[in-house]
Amino acid sequence: MTANGARRRSIGQILLLAAGFLVLVAISASSVILVNQARKDSNRVVHTVEVENQISTLLLEIRRAESSARGFLLTNQERFLREHEAAIDAILPGLRKLIELTSDNPVQIESSVKLRAAVEGRLVELGQAVDLVKQGDLTGGVEMLRNAGASSAATDIGALSHAMRGEEDRLFLELTRTADSTQQLASIVTVAGSGLVIALAGLSIFLIQRSSRARDDAETQLRDNNLNLESTVQERTADLREANEEIQRFAYIVSHDLRSPLVNIMGFTSELEELRGDIFRRIATLGNDAPLVPDTDGKLPEPALAEQDRQLSTDFTEALGFIKSSIGKMDRLISAILNLTREGRREFKPVRIDTRDLIESIAATVAHQAAETETTIRVEQLPEIVSDRLAMEQIFGNLIDNALKYLKPGVPGDILVKGRSKMGFVIYEVIDNGRGIAPKDHQRIFDLFRRAGTQDRPGQGIGLAHVRALVRRLGGTMSVSSELDKGSNFTVTLPAKWTGNNRDKQS
Repeated sequence: MTANGARRRSIGQILLLAAGFLVLVAISASSVILVNQARKDSNRVVHTVEVENQISTLLLEIRRAESSARGFLLTNQERFLREHEAAIDAILPGLRKLIELTSDNPVQIESSVKLRAAVEGRLVELGQAVDLVKQGDLTGGVEMLRNAGASSAATDIGALSHAMRGEEDRLFLELTRTADSTQQLASIVTVAGSGLVIALAGLSIFLIQRSSRARDDAETQLRDNNLNLESTVQERTADLREANEEIQRFAYIVSHDLRSPLVNIMGFTSELEELRGDIFRRIATLGNDAPLVPDTDGKLPEPALAEQDRQLSTDFTEALGFIKSSIGKMDRLISAILNLTREGRREFKPVRIDTRDLIESIAATVAHQAAETETTIRVEQLPEIVSDRLAMEQIFGNLIDNALKYLKPGVPGDILVKGRSKMGFVIYEVIDNGRGIAPKDHQRIFDLFRRAGTQDRPGQGIGLAHVRALVRRLGGTMSVSSELDKGSNFTVTLPAKWTGNNRDKQS
């Protein structure tokens, strides 16, 4: 799978999850709204039933008051009078409750006001009839009660209560249909939302399975690639190691074979130098007319040469000097190459090293050079390291020797060696105040047989190249920070606990 395809698939999965989340939120919100609405509709239905019950209760109390009044008129018994008074006491509170329950409906408010007037008028009529009986006018009371039964108050009570019941029945049917619609809509939303969630879940499962298969395929391909890569790396490493060993053998053979003709050249140069003396002595003798007189030791003095012959002798001597100088330089280069090849074949052995003690011992070996140049070598507290001791001695010995060799003229030298530990590595710095290195030569100085700056010091351009090779074999890195006339700072980073496997293969 390409990076763009993986990115698009990830975006699609995120959008799908977002859609599922939005659907769940919408279903939850709709369900809450519909449930609340259904609860309100149910409460309104219950309220309608409660109003009808209250109308029935009020009418029941009015009939009870009328029945108990008739019983009192017919029997003149006190229990009917008490029952009548109890009913009268319950009528007005029931009427007030009915008015309160219907206060949310303008139609019922108007009807309840009229009902209240009719009820109060009816209670007055019943009260007057009872009072006549209490006064002993039974006939008047009965007649009063008979006339009250056909009065407008009784008729209005019946009509108004019937109208109020009809209004509540209408509201009951309307609210019942609304509640049913709300519940039906809630069911539809729940079923549809659940179906959509199930569909999204199924799609998510499908995408997850497809992603899982794609990941498994990618992991399988990555494993195969890693196996192939490991095999390729091992083959290339073996080839490089073999090539490197071949180069080392070639360098050793070439260096060894070059030394034989070089020895011959050195021998013939010495013979030429002896022949030069004999030749020019003969020339001087032939050109000198006066006989040579031995000195007190019995040796003949060196005859004087003519001007032209003396110039020829000087040129001859100078040419031999150049030849000998070149022979010496070539001999040192061959020796350096041999040393490098031997060092490359040496097996490194990790041991625990007190780095400060090691560097102080190196400083002690160059103490006379430091004294001659008025150089101070300062060694701070350094972290210990597990590495190859000889390689460490060669690394720091070369860096300190270079710092002493390339001091700034007329300025007392100052060399500081410090270090620190960081994330399993130790970082050493060798800082000096010498002549410095131009930025353009920072990489050049690590190349074999390459030197930078003024060539006024002996050397073959091998030291720093050898140091960097040693650092790499020890699994580390090396860098330099420097400017002309501002000193140099060589930084060496090495594993704190080198096991002998880090790069310690000539590959």
